[in-house]
Amino acid sequence: MPVGGLLPLFNSPAGSGLGGGLGGGLGGGRKGSGPAAFRLTEKFVLLLVFSAFITLCFGAIFFLPDSSKLLSGVLFNSSPALQPPADRKPGPGARAEDAADGRARRGEEGAPGDPAAALEDNLARIRENHERALREAKETLQKLPEEIQRDILMEKEKVAQDQLSNRVGFKMLPPVDLAPLVGAIDGEPADAAIREKREKIKEMMKHAWNNYKRYAWGKNELKPVSKGGHSSSLFGNIQGATIVDALDTLFIMKMKDEFEEAKAWVDENLNFNMNAEVSVFEVNIRFVGGLISAYYLSGEEIFRKKAVELGVKLLPAFHTPSGIPWALLNIKSGIGRNWPWASGGSSILAEFGTLHLEFIHLSYLSGNPIFADKVMNIRTILNNLEKPQGLYPNYLNPNSGQWAQYHVSVGGLGDSFYEYLLKAWLMSDKTDLQAKKMYFDAIKAIETHLIRKSRNGLTYIAEWKGGLLEHKMGHLTCFAGGMFALGADDAPEGLTQHYLQLGAEIARTCHESYNRTFVKLGPEAFRFDGGVEAIATRQNEKYYILRPEVVETYMYMWRLTHDPKYRKWAWEAVEALEKHCRVKGGYSGLRDVYFHKESYDDVQQSFFLAETLKYLYLIFSDDDLLPLEHWIFNTEAHLLPVLSRNIKKVEVNEK
Repeated sequence: MPVGGLLPLFNSPAGSGLGGGLGGGLGGGRKGSGPAAFRLTEKFVLLLVFSAFITLCFGAIFFLPDSSKLLSGVLFNSSPALQPPADRKPGPGARAEDAADGRARRGEEGAPGDPAAALEDNLARIRENHERALREAKETLQKLPEEIQRDILMEKEKVAQDQLSNRVGFKMLPPVDLAPLVGAIDGEPADAAIREKREKIKEMMKHAWNNYKRYAWGKNELKPVSKGGHSSSLFGNIQGATIVDALDTLFIMKMKDEFEEAKAWVDENLNFNMNAEVSVFEVNIRFVGGLISAYYLSGEEIFRKKAVELGVKLLPAFHTPSGIPWALLNIKSGIGRNWPWASGGSSILAEFGTLHLEFIHLSYLSGNPIFADKVMNIRTILNNLEKPQGLYPNYLNPNSGQWAQYHVSVGGLGDSFYEYLLKAWLMSDKTDLQAKKMYFDAIKAIETHLIRKSRNGLTYIAEWKGGLLEHKMGHLTCFAGGMFALGADDAPEGLTQHYLQLGAEIARTCHESYNRTFVKLGPEAFRFDGGVEAIATRQNEKYYILRPEVVETYMYMWRLTHDPKYRKWAWEAVEALEKHCRVKGGYSGLRDVYFHKESYDDVQQSFFLAETLKYLYLIFSDDDLLPLEHWIFNTEAHLLPVLSRNIKKVEVNEK
């Protein structure tokens, strides 16, 4: 059909209506303007108008708010979540992210949001989403029609199966065959001095909890200086992170009244039916892990029910071509995306690699193998991929299932992946031989390529970027001392003492990073270059946000060696926290650990109650409280029992 036929208005006779007026105006000044020439002019004008209209429409689509989400939601099945961008980059976390250098740092809270930074983050997110959409369009166009049809059918089948599992598999939770739990409650230490120190740590927990209850009850975290609630974008609209994170700490410290009020809040107020974009990693380790732990300790059914309900909400994150989950998920729409800064929209090793322990327990508690299937698929992909120098890069493309840039870290972006390989082996009652092999292969490569000694004999773990080392070690990396020691008993022949010694050396280095500051608490990262050892040299690395990794390593080293220096170092940390981080309204992080006057960040992190205080309490407890042969700590220090070989296997729901 001629273009002019689309709009009869422009086909009217020359002397009538708008066409006549337009034709008369044009023809009056031009010789030889007959009917044929007039129609050609009409068509030319129509073409210009039509082109302008199309340009306007498509331009509006691309520049309207959330346009990238709209386009990718309509055109591609890898759509980002229909949620506002995070007000800061997260941190598995990671374990969460640092906006300054793009490094994952779990739970980090910085200064209030900067509008310019928020705008820059928005633009970066839009660019990343557009680039991803174009890449996927290019990949799709290169496929044969029958391949496209097959992919569509496979995706429909996958979604249908998950929806069926959600509807059928979780209506009624099966009875759980729980083995008798060992060491959930203990007696008092025999030594009076140790007993007094443990009681002091319990008082610290009461101070943190009571102020959270007084000023921020039901919010995610507490602002202890300004005495109000604080909510991180990591949790979307989900509330109560501190309550869920603190449950098992309250239980083992025998704070019964506080545990009961926390349980009542979970029963009445913890809600996952909302339009919220969340960090899959952070919600898993804090909420899912905290609820599972509270269930095993107390036997209260509400915790199992809530854990499985949230686990189901997280399943759509795995709807990617490879099955490697998105970092961010809208738990209402089921639409996921990755952090825009993460190597072209890649998934992060420390995030998708830190789901295994909780999801194995979700399958056991729900009677549905879907959770275990999801994380075992991640394991299979990673095991089959070729590793550069035997190392695991931090970024993996969820569409192609291939590595992105070659950046390797045992700190932020990578840390808890290695931890979960070891703990998967231990949690399986040492039957998961694949996890054991992957763990020891990985730490062999780490020792070869990343572990170095400083000029003065401090052992540290550097970061590897395409074959070049950056001689920097993060506070997050300090967990590795405990990890090396925990796995030492199962090391290849002749290496048990070697890994115990390596753990002790890492513990010493991290203690030095504390001891070389004014406040005797460690910076976020410290360096070994330019004559500097175990000291932060950049201003954006000098803060301390109540992190647990150093005292975590002290706890494992104490349990495994009973060397009294670890209790001494732990008590130094307690005294520093009391002197520099305690305020009337709780405990606050510090902006500069080298500065003689405290500058508070005004956030009492939920992991301070979940991890830091729990590990300190265990250091001054007898070994019969949560014995390591019976319990595994997830990366948020939530307690997961070893799944004994005598516990019956998960039964597949044939329905």
